[in-house]
Amino acid sequence: MGFLSFLVLLGATYLLWRITDQLPDLVFRLSEIQRDVAEIRRKLPEDVKESDDD
Repeated sequence: MGFLSFLVLLGATYLLWRITDQLPDLVFRLSEIQRDVAEIRRKLPEDVKESDDD
């Protein structure tokens, strides 16, 4: 039972290591998505105003 617990602990440690290894890339991608969404929201009212003028 002790060996099985050790293997589970080793697997959990490996998974945490892999997640923290990818964290900077994930944060960068989320910031890029947030910037794109903000740009779309900025352009959206301009498009609505132009179509209202017609």
